[in-house]
Amino acid sequence: MIDKATPNAEAAVADIFDGASVMIGGFGTAGMPDELIDALIARDVSDLTIINNNAGNGERGVAALIRDGRVRKIICSFPRQSDSHYFDAAYRAGKIELELVPQGNLAARIHAAGSGLGAIFTPTGYGTLLAEGKQTQDIGGRNYVLEYPIHADFALIKAHQGDRWGNLVYRKTARNFGPIMAMAAEVTVAQVNEIVPLGALDPEAIVTPGIFVQRVVEVAPTAATQAAA
Repeated sequence: MIDKATPNAEAAVADIFDGASVMIGGFGTAGMPDELIDALIARDVSDLTIINNNAGNGERGVAALIRDGRVRKIICSFPRQSDSHYFDAAYRAGKIELELVPQGNLAARIHAAGSGLGAIFTPTGYGTLLAEGKQTQDIGGRNYVLEYPIHADFALIKAHQGDRWGNLVYRKTARNFGPIMAMAAEVTVAQVNEIVPLGALDPEAIVTPGIFVQRVVEVAPTAATQAAA
């Protein structure tokens, strides 16, 4: 019997190791799997490469990982904002490496990894510092930059509901990077508000099929996380 339900967040992240690459879903705080991140912090792993849309907000999530010195490198599209003080301090002190990727390129490169593509050409970044040292190509009279897929050892994502097979549905914009990150990681862990019985999810509404998910953990939403989602 296939049953990917995991008893708690701690068990769901128990095999994440020092030096692992970890995709973390979320657009700011929307769709951020906070409880999985808290469990990862409690494991005391370090030297992580984090792939996320931004470099943390306030005191929660990715910001907390950076605050506690667990992140060696971050790959993101939006590293600085008014409450990204932990990233800002770590970067200025030379304690964290940044790979800046335009948001569309970030999504496209993650999707390329999940789709089994070897590389993609994108016009975004051509003629800027982001294209330095990269192959370029004129295709149909337009200039493109060669970019490579972004894979990860693990993906931590958040969905609204899941079943024990790992099928997932999302809530509004909290979906964001979740579906493509699930495709691009060796191990995908999904935090859901509710694990429902098989057959309870409308097949037409399932966004992430269970083939891309290895673990599902139910975390009852709080008022704060519901507002953030």
